[in-house]
Amino acid sequence: MQQKKLALAIAAAYGLAFAAVPPAQAQNAALLAVAGNADTTDTTDTTVAAGASGPTAVVAAATAAGEDARHAAAAADAAQVIASVTVSTRRRNETSQSVPTTMSVLDDKSLENSRIYRVQDLQQLLPSTTVNFVHARQLSFAVRGLGNNTASDGLEGSVGLYLDNVYLARPGMAAFDALDVQQLELLRGPQGTLFGKNTTAGVLNITTRQPTFRSENTGSLSVGQDHFVQGKASISGAFSDTLAGRLSVYKTHEGGYITNRYNGRTVQGGDRQGARAQLLYEPDARLNVRVIADYNEEDSNNGTMVFYSAGPSGRWLTQAAAVGAHPVTSPGAHQVNLDSGSHVSVHQGGLSAEANYKLGNDYKFTAISAFRFWNFTPRNDDGLDVPVMLNVGALARHRQFTQEFRLATPQGREVESVFGAYYFYQNLDNTNFSYNGPLADRFNATPAGAWSNVNSLADGHLRVNSYALFGQSIWHINPKWDLTAGLRATYEDKRAYEIRYAPTGGATVTGAALAARNARFGAFNSGEISLNNLSPSGLLTLAYKIDTDVLGFASLSHGEKSGGINLTVPGAAGIASLKVDNEKANNVELGIKSNLWERRAQINASLFANVVHGYQNNAYDPTTLSQYLTNAGNVRSRGAELETTFLVARGFTLGFNGAFNDVKYLRYTNAPCPPEISATSCNLSGRHALVNAPRWTSSINAQYARAVADGVEAYFNANTSYRTEVFGTLDASQYSKIPAYALTNLSAGARFKAGGAKWDVSLWAKNAFDKLYYTSMWNTSFGAYNAIIGTPRTVGLTARADF
Repeated sequence: MQQKKLALAIAAAYGLAFAAVPPAQAQNAALLAVAGNADTTDTTDTTVAAGASGPTAVVAAATAAGEDARHAAAAADAAQVIASVTVSTRRRNETSQSVPTTMSVLDDKSLENSRIYRVQDLQQLLPSTTVNFVHARQLSFAVRGLGNNTASDGLEGSVGLYLDNVYLARPGMAAFDALDVQQLELLRGPQGTLFGKNTTAGVLNITTRQPTFRSENTGSLSVGQDHFVQGKASISGAFSDTLAGRLSVYKTHEGGYITNRYNGRTVQGGDRQGARAQLLYEPDARLNVRVIADYNEEDSNNGTMVFYSAGPSGRWLTQAAAVGAHPVTSPGAHQVNLDSGSHVSVHQGGLSAEANYKLGNDYKFTAISAFRFWNFTPRNDDGLDVPVMLNVGALARHRQFTQEFRLATPQGREVESVFGAYYFYQNLDNTNFSYNGPLADRFNATPAGAWSNVNSLADGHLRVNSYALFGQSIWHINPKWDLTAGLRATYEDKRAYEIRYAPTGGATVTGAALAARNARFGAFNSGEISLNNLSPSGLLTLAYKIDTDVLGFASLSHGEKSGGINLTVPGAAGIASLKVDNEKANNVELGIKSNLWERRAQINASLFANVVHGYQNNAYDPTTLSQYLTNAGNVRSRGAELETTFLVARGFTLGFNGAFNDVKYLRYTNAPCPPEISATSCNLSGRHALVNAPRWTSSINAQYARAVADGVEAYFNANTSYRTEVFGTLDASQYSKIPAYALTNLSAGARFKAGGAKWDVSLWAKNAFDKLYYTSMWNTSFGAYNAIIGTPRTVGLTARADF
């Protein structure tokens, strides 16, 4: 019977994946029982959070009181399985393998094994995922090639981000170190019927650990190269029989890995710290209330870019030489030459309360109220060691309030449903600023006095009111067939304005110099700009239990996120160009999920095709030297994904995942042109030219653990991820291509008990082979490009104690 299941699942999986998906990675480590050492393995619960391509390998053994260690170990060996993963993506607790949705799950062990604590590194573990990162404001998530739309305060992400069921309206609100994370769930494809905001590419749902009524304390300290130091601590326990609390804190210091020749200091590092306090009130089995308060801050020089390419003309280098600048032109040197430097200051936090109450008829009522704020202040350099531009950028002040109500019918009925209402309020203010130095005219070849020593400020404001009604039902047609249908209707009212004040400073000018100054920095007032949207989303999924451990499904979904308002001064197109229409996605998906070899193997696969109309993205205007929002035509994303986990032998877990993504513009006739083409607009229709959308992504993961002494377990983890070449900017220039690269993370350590605590001491290496790679690309003047360079090899040591 098992052979039949295996043949069926493998044939289906590799058929779906065209038998061509490259190896990748399972997302979890092996938690193994050690014979004769019951202290190293918790055998009380076989349901644990687990990795993207398959749950953590565990030993689960029911040990009756009075059994000796030898019988317990024998039972553990016999029951070694891939553990089930509990998720609540359909607003009820169920195993991930029983949900007919393409998803990946990571637990805290997966993140720890690869030393992943920054949001920009999640793409090394999550399949079909790209994180476009410069700093907290210029950050975006993309799934299956869709969603790389950074640094626009008036645009929502194509991938929705949620922290403990609270929507994060700015992607940069997720740019803090992983703190007390229990589980990450990535849902691919349009979402919205059960989540707060409609999304067209996917959802990343982050869940942190709840307070516990038993004492649960942990602390860890990590040190590494480039002056890396990170400390984390968490305490949890009961105040009474009905009230428990949890407090978690962290602080991270990174010395930086790029040297600034101008002053000899290192940059692309800094400090981050934060705290999370929680209360859990459970007076009885019917009611629980969880209150969370958190705060995070960053003080760093992240966002420091290196020179990548001068483009076809090389004019940027010519102009730099003309003003006596000495830029570093070799990205691999890990050096810059900046007279001002970059700086990022971020302060953010929030307060949320979630109440769950079981009514007398077993209906469950849920209410979630949350307030969050996010303050971002940058300082950006011009990339030169002479005073051309002293500081340029945009600061943002964001406030949001969300309220959600849900009513869920009892589980176990023929039809199970969730109905709800959702409200979202956003208030955002930003200020775009430019402070020019005395060499601005010489470098930019503008008339004397036009830009030199001129300062410019522009204030933008956005207010959003969003209302939604939603519902989703599962009809259990019979023991093998399920039909799921969902619908959400969202109405949004947006109001905005943009004011640029008259420029200050500089010499008094007339004629051509005055015209050049006003063209770039002249006063502007948009007046009130309004945008009203009705954005529906829907889902229809048919699932069939091919076997007890094999589930097949087919889905149709429609996702639609509202339009946006560009909080920048428009170019020649005028105020009308500040509005961006809805982004609409239609997705079809076929998938299979399977547990085989008596739960010692897991194979999941999917085929997908998503057509997006009015794809929202950022473009660069070389005239105004600014980014602007645009509907970048129609896009098609289609491909195949494969995720697997195998328990190869006792203590040895091997996993791989891979994705093939054929994403291209179906129609985009007015795209910005790359510098190698002299035209006002270009046609990218039919081209595979989306920003940061790799055709192939894959990773492979291996974990090995074994007892080496009484009460001591040694382990080793290895992870390698790979992604192919991509375009770094919307203009699809040959000069902005980011090369393919592979990254390897290694760790080895030991777990043991000492001094009343369980210890885990490990030696690790991130980017073990010191690969030169880039996470983001940026247009500059005269057709040149700058890039964010990835972290080089970092070797370190971590000690963790649980007590």
